[in-house]
Amino acid sequence: MPSATLRQPPSIPKWGRPKQTTKKLDWAEIKVIDLSTYDEPNGKQKLAEELRDAVHHTGFFSVTGTGLTQEEIERQYDIGQAYFDLPLEEKGDPKYRCDFAKGNYFGYRAANEKKIMGTAVLDNVESLNIPKFIPSNSHEPFPHFLHPFRPEIESFSRRSLDIASKIFTLFSLILELPETYFSDQHRYDDASEDHLRYMMYHPRPAADDAKVQNTWSRAHTDFGSLTLLWSQDVAGLQLKTPAGEWKYVPPVPNGIICNVGDTLSFWSAGYFKSTIHRVIRPPEDQAHIHRLGLFYFVRPGNEVDIKPVASPLLRRLGLVGEDAEEREPVRGLEYVRERVKDYHDHGDYADKKGKKFKVRNLEIEDEAS
Repeated sequence: MPSATLRQPPSIPKWGRPKQTTKKLDWAEIKVIDLSTYDEPNGKQKLAEELRDAVHHTGFFSVTGTGLTQEEIERQYDIGQAYFDLPLEEKGDPKYRCDFAKGNYFGYRAANEKKIMGTAVLDNVESLNIPKFIPSNSHEPFPHFLHPFRPEIESFSRRSLDIASKIFTLFSLILELPETYFSDQHRYDDASEDHLRYMMYHPRPAADDAKVQNTWSRAHTDFGSLTLLWSQDVAGLQLKTPAGEWKYVPPVPNGIICNVGDTLSFWSAGYFKSTIHRVIRPPEDQAHIHRLGLFYFVRPGNEVDIKPVASPLLRRLGLVGEDAEEREPVRGLEYVRERVKDYHDHGDYADKKGKKFKVRNLEIEDEAS
């Protein structure tokens, strides 16, 4: 990506946080972890114990006390909204597009270009995935419009992974591993498929939504290690509980919704739960809103081996044997690129209930309804 521009960023409109729904919804119970206590004496150990049940059973939790101010967070929403407000010929310039044929998810993905579930209804989500600001990504797309905002986007990107690294420390402690075990697999300066994402769901007519079972994002698990989603006030994100029920993920003031991804599930031999989730049409008092989201997706380093870890806890539970580290590994880049191609390199987001994704010894049920 080009070097930072020194001139003052142009003025852009302020994003207005939507009002929360007044409808009575079936909300999931989400554990909230306050990271402001992380550096207190025995703070990490206490937080790890607080988190254990959530990551083992639901895979979803929320963190507060991250050190990011609400002003800093909403500035990123301002930038994302300004980009999506651009004409399609500018934001969707071919040189900024995701190259799904190569499994590359960096860049811009346009809405209304793919069909849903074999119908004539079109996908209503557009996104911009911004890779880490490291030399190995210098050739990746970075839209010209964003050059003046680069310093603050880069700062937010780096601080996002700092937050994730604290969570990875808690995961390591839960599995009785050295504290830096998982953060060492996800260093900012190492090449990986990490990205900061701005995402916009555009409202659709109720009749069209009905044709696709009100689906805005089909049921899936996340590809990588950990997903950070800055708390979303437009209801629609749902998780599938261990009992098989769909429940709404509640907003958490000043919080980040987090969920375990598939690579953490692979590493932990399933002890960490990679939960199926989806996005559906919001309740009627919010169904007209353009639903803007802010994410950071953490992927394993390109050269990192993904295989069950020799954790004392996992051994006691019988989830891994003494030969755990001798299994054939799959490298981070290989896994993520193959997963992106499988999911996105086609013209129809069809239901894949019961189908599997497999790359050598790693297998996951890709989606479920």
